[in-house]
Amino acid sequence: MALPKPSSPLPRVLVPEKLSPDGLTLLRANADVDERRGLPPDELLKIIPDYDALVVRSETKVTHEVLQAAKNLRVVARAGVGVDNVDVDTATKLGIVVVNSPSGNIGAAAEHTIALMLSMARKIPHACSSLKEGKWERSKFVGVEVKGKTLGIIGLGKVMRLDYGEFLMTRFSIVAVANRPTSLRSTTPLIASTKGMDIPLPELAQMKPRCPDTQCCSRRYPLMKVALLEALESGHIAGAGIDVFTSEPPTQDSFAANLIAHPNVVATPHLGASTIEAQENVSIDVCEQVLQILGGALPRSAVNAPLILPDEYKRLEPFVRLVEKMGSLYTQHYSSSTSFDANRNAFDLIYEGELSGVNNTKPLFAALVKGLVSPISSTNVSIVNAEFVARERGIVINEKHSRDPSTHSYSSLVTLVARPPSRAPSRAPGAPEAQRPRHNPHQQIISGTCSGSQIVISRLGRFATSFVPEGRLLICHNYDSPGKIGVVGSILGKGGVNINFMSVAPVSKKLLEEDAAREQGQKLYDHSGNGTNTEALMILGVDRPVSQDIVTTLVNAGGVLSASLASL
Repeated sequence: MALPKPSSPLPRVLVPEKLSPDGLTLLRANADVDERRGLPPDELLKIIPDYDALVVRSETKVTHEVLQAAKNLRVVARAGVGVDNVDVDTATKLGIVVVNSPSGNIGAAAEHTIALMLSMARKIPHACSSLKEGKWERSKFVGVEVKGKTLGIIGLGKVMRLDYGEFLMTRFSIVAVANRPTSLRSTTPLIASTKGMDIPLPELAQMKPRCPDTQCCSRRYPLMKVALLEALESGHIAGAGIDVFTSEPPTQDSFAANLIAHPNVVATPHLGASTIEAQENVSIDVCEQVLQILGGALPRSAVNAPLILPDEYKRLEPFVRLVEKMGSLYTQHYSSSTSFDANRNAFDLIYEGELSGVNNTKPLFAALVKGLVSPISSTNVSIVNAEFVARERGIVINEKHSRDPSTHSYSSLVTLVARPPSRAPSRAPGAPEAQRPRHNPHQQIISGTCSGSQIVISRLGRFATSFVPEGRLLICHNYDSPGKIGVVGSILGKGGVNINFMSVAPVSKKLLEEDAAREQGQKLYDHSGNGTNTEALMILGVDRPVSQDIVTTLVNAGGVLSASLASL
């Protein structure tokens, strides 16, 4: 798959644990990678501000303190499934995407689960130990067959679905338990709804006596806790296979240590995903995601962001870039201070044409918040914290989907309208709106569209235009009179500023007439040819920053009514 090319300089990625060579090779081709195995917590806290991404397995603890110190961090990648070693809540508030690899090691985990089950049923570990001690105790290690037995399952996740194939179907009567556990086996994830879940002794007692195989291959161990140990000691449960522990490695004299020491327990040190193939799979998976996120794409396996299907994102991706640019342009063009105008912090974001049929617009909402905030704040805004940042800053965004026949020639159009808070409808982000909005000419409006992957601004206030929102822009508002372009060009030339491109945008009578029709027919411009329709915007792409002295000269000597600067 094609990966976005990171901008120069290359982003920095910290890898404090062992990662497969294939994953590291992928990262090194697109990023500056530092391998620092065995990094002490205090050293991690010290150096983390220098990095854009952090790739860990299960040993590194990505705590609240680490994340607060990580001023440039954009993504934490867990090369595996569980993220209990990452403070996901703090990462979310800070806009840091947390990704994992939910599918890369499911084959290995499924096989290990089956291995534990068969090892218990046939007493393989104990028989092996006995034989290594020089004994020949065939009668002592008589096992049971798994064929025909009833298997209870808690947690039909990806691993269990892989287990739940021909092997299990041909050997067991399957009982899948969704809620209150009455079964003997768990592969459920460590999430809020399962954390601390337990199977008490009365429910274990409902299972058939001498049940041969109780297993815990789950990240939310301890399952069953004291009840399991009591059932083992009473003989009601014949054996248990355990791979995952709350504290790893288990501390001496802990409950886990007592379970491990029980003669009828087969325990492994969290080996479910420990195969060469699984390590390569998860490594490549998370490294690809890290590079995609650093390149501006959305995550495909984020644990703290909504799921965006690849086809959905492919359709939205150019509009995500467009909406972010529109938000940034709004703040830089219309705002003259380092904060939002108190009367201009409520916005309509309107989707017209084909785009109005998109249901999942969270990436667009997040892109707008990021664009609005980025020019005036160093706050990291991403899809994981966009709504939080909007609430914190008092930004109200009302998303609307126009179903009316389009009056423009674009297949899809996005329009940003700034409104006073008193006029902003109170609706949740993403809620559809069937009625097409009414544009007030005194409101600040930006429209844009996409042609393939190319993004274009088609309207800025009352002016119809067409320019790509990239690089440094100088936007001059002036009367549309002869010679104005030459005067502006001369002043910029004397100031050592080169013009890369220029777009002249006149007042659009068509846009104003459409606005008037929506605003109860009020007159918006002078049909005599004098007034607002003699004004224009000059949008100039320049090669370097324009000083305030040059702006002052443009206004005083160049006849420009006003000028704004934007860096996109």
